[in-house]
Order: sequence, then C-alpha cells, then structure tokens
Amino acid sequence: MNIINTSAELLTAFEDNTFDLKRWEAYMDAYVPGAKELCLQDMRDCISAGYSWESAFQPVLDAVVCDAKKREEAVRSFVAVTEGLEKKIRDRFGKELDADVILYLGLCNGAGWVTEVNGRTTVLLGIEKIMELDFCDIDAMNGLIVHELGHVYQAQYGVFRITTETPGERFLWQLFTEGIAMVFEQEIIGDPEYFHQDKDGWKDWCDENAARIRDSFSSDLKSMTRENQRYFGDWVRFDGHGDTGYYLGARFVRFLLQTDDLNSLISYDISEVKAGFSDFIHS
Repeated sequence: MNIINTSAELLTAFEDNTFDLKRWEAYMDAYVPGAKELCLQDMRDCISAGYSWESAFQPVLDAVVCDAKKREEAVRSFVAVTEGLEKKIRDRFGKELDADVILYLGLCNGAGWVTEVNGRTTVLLGIEKIMELDFCDIDAMNGLIVHELGHVYQAQYGVFRITTETPGERFLWQLFTEGIAMVFEQEIIGDPEYFHQDKDGWKDWCDENAARIRDSFSSDLKSMTRENQRYFGDWVRFDGHGDTGYYLGARFVRFLLQTDDLNSLISYDISEVKAGFSDFIHS
C-alpha cells in the first residue's frame, strides 16, 4: 500500500491566492499522474448538470489556500491516520492491501473517492472537499481512509460486487458491506465500540434504539428504494439521526463474528448474508 501526501505541492495550483486551472493541471501531471482527466470529466459532468463553476467550485477551491488553519488540521489528521497503517492492517489481518491512498487537491470531486488510476485501486482524498465538509479531525479522517480501505480489503480478498435480484437484496448487501468496512475500521482502531460518526450522543441514541433500527430496516426491505431508504448517506435521517445503516451494519457483522471470522465473512454470497440476517433478526 502506498501513502502519498501532496500537501506540500498543492499550493502551486494557486496564483495570488486564487485557484488557477492550468496550474492545477501541471500540479496533477507532476504529483498525481493519471487522475487529471478523471477529475476534469467529473467536473464537466457536474457543470452539465447545472452546477456553476463560479458558485460551486471556485469558492471551495480558493478556501484551501485562504484557510491555512483548517488545511493544516486536515494534513495533520491524514498523517496521524496513515502513519503505520499498513503495519496495523498486516498485524491484525495478516494481509496487505494493494492500493494507493492519496491526499491531493481535486476539483470538488469528493472528500473520499475510491477509483482506478492507471489500473491501480486508488483512494483519492480531496482536501478541498474535506475542508468544505469539515472532515478535518482524526475521527472523520478515519472514516474517509480506514473505512474505504475496508471496502478495498473485501474487494481484494473476498466478494464485494455482486448481482442482486431484488432491491431488498441490494440494500441487504449494502448493509453487509458497510458493516464489514465499519468492523474493519474498529479492528484497526482497536475498539469494537468505535464509530467515527459518534458525535453529540449519536452512538448512545443508536444503542438505545438498536432493536428498533434493526426491525425497521428489516420491515423496510420489502419496499425500500433509493428514494425512500433512510439508512445510508448524509442526506437521509432515521428519526432525525443519520448513518444508522452503518451502525446496524456493524452490529450485524459483529453478530456474524460470533460464529465465523472476518476473513470468511468477506467471501459470503447473498444467500449466506440473507440466512445470517434472518438469524440476526430473531436473536
């Protein structure tokens, strides 16, 4: 696994504290080769969908050079989370990840973006979006890096992408894969009760309402769609609380770990996940 920190170079994309696209292209070619066109195409798609460069892109990018305090916090958190990370993964799971983790300046393409760059699995961490979304502290950085590496781990050593027959199966598989990533994160941190989402009493509320979250998710599976699901994504809420699907997924995988190990779980197919979820619901 390669950890790449371009924070010392990203300010070369600015002139007089203003973002300059040509300078950014030179920076990308020099320090993140192969990713430039991915970012540019994503930007073009967003502008075609109605977003304005002047209102949606330029202010976010200019804030990187203008808000040194927040930028430096994000860089410190990146270093703290990634320092010794490869050894932690190897010590805990006995395996290594073939991936690149890059802190870079993107074009508002996302705080965390797992993609292929030059044929390699790459976790792109856009400092401009990290700052805009205030994901600069260590807990948020764990969620961006270690959580995504949990998905990479499942994809590399198990089964991650499958074909499902119904929307219910798709959302159950999402619950399972997010649960795997959450538990991967907890194991690397060394705390089975760790949740990077835990702010303002979030975990206490989830613990108190765990059975209701579980039963509601099970009931919702019959009619769940992208439009009405209320468990995954920062734009949805379950009784006013976000990310409950990640909480439930971790609890589901912890239940499965009572009778199996994680390296076996990551190779489960959908039928095994469905059987395990049935046991979980009736536990």
